Amino acid sequence: MNSLHSKFHINSEDWASLEPISDQEKQVRIDLATAYQLAYLKNWDDGIYTHISASVPDEDGAYLLNRFGLRFNEVTPQNLVKVNLQCQVLTGEGPVNQTGFAIHGAVHAARPDAKCVLHLHVDSVIAISAQAKGLLPISQHALRFYRDVAYHDYQGLALSAREQTTLVKNLADKKAILLHNHGSIVCGASIQQAFYLMDVLDKACKIQALSRSDQDFICPPAEICELTYRQLCSDGDDEGRLEWPAYQRALMDS
Repeated sequence: MNSLHSKFHINSEDWASLEPISDQEKQVRIDLATAYQLAYLKNWDDGIYTHISASVPDEDGAYLLNRFGLRFNEVTPQNLVKVNLQCQVLTGEGPVNQTGFAIHGAVHAARPDAKCVLHLHVDSVIAISAQAKGLLPISQHALRFYRDVAYHDYQGLALSAREQTTLVKNLADKKAILLHNHGSIVCGASIQQAFYLMDVLDKACKIQALSRSDQDFICPPAEICELTYRQLCSDGDDEGRLEWPAYQRALMDS
C-alpha cells in the first residue's frame, strides 16, 4: 500500500475533502484507481469513455465511478466520484457519464455480488462480439469462460430502462457478457478478480481474433472443456488475489 500511496502522492491531507471516510473506502479507492491506471497501460481505455466501478463497503447502493472527462491515467483515489443507484452524486465532483450511470447502476442493483464492474471497449473484445459464434473454446484462456459468458444485442448508444432490464437478464449470474458490436462487461466479487478476468478475456479474444475466421478450429471435446473450466474456476472468488501484487508492481515500474 505504501508504494501505491507514493505513486498517487497520497498523504493524510489528500483525504480531508472526503472526510468522513472509512479506511475500507480508502483502500477501495486506491485499488480502483490502480485498476484504472493498469487499464490505461493495457490500452483498454477509449478516450474519456468507458468506466470501472466498485462498491463502497458498508454503504448499500453506493459505488465509485470515474469523473466524466478524465482519461484512465488521470484517475486517482481522490477524484473518484461516489454515486448511488438513483444516479445521484454523493461525494466528489461530477459530472458522471449518463451511460455509465445506466450500465453500472443496473448491474450493481441486480448483482450485489458484483463488487466491481468493468465496462470497456477493447478492440479484441469488440472484434469477437461481432462474430456470430461468439467466444470459441479454442484456447485455455477462452475455457475460463466456457460456462461463464453471456451475450447482449446492440441497441444504440443510450441505455434505456427497457434495455437495462434486458441487459441484466442476459447477464444473469455470469462473470462476463459480450455486448455485440460494442464491448464487454465483466463482474467480480473484488476489484482484483474483475481486473484479472478482464485480462483473461482480452487475451482469449486476441487469440481468436488472430486466428483465421475461415479455418476449421481445433476445439477440445466437450468433457475436456467442462473439466478445464472447473479447474480454472477452482479458486472461486479468490481469482486475481495472487496476481494483484504483480499487477501493482507493473504499475510501479511504469
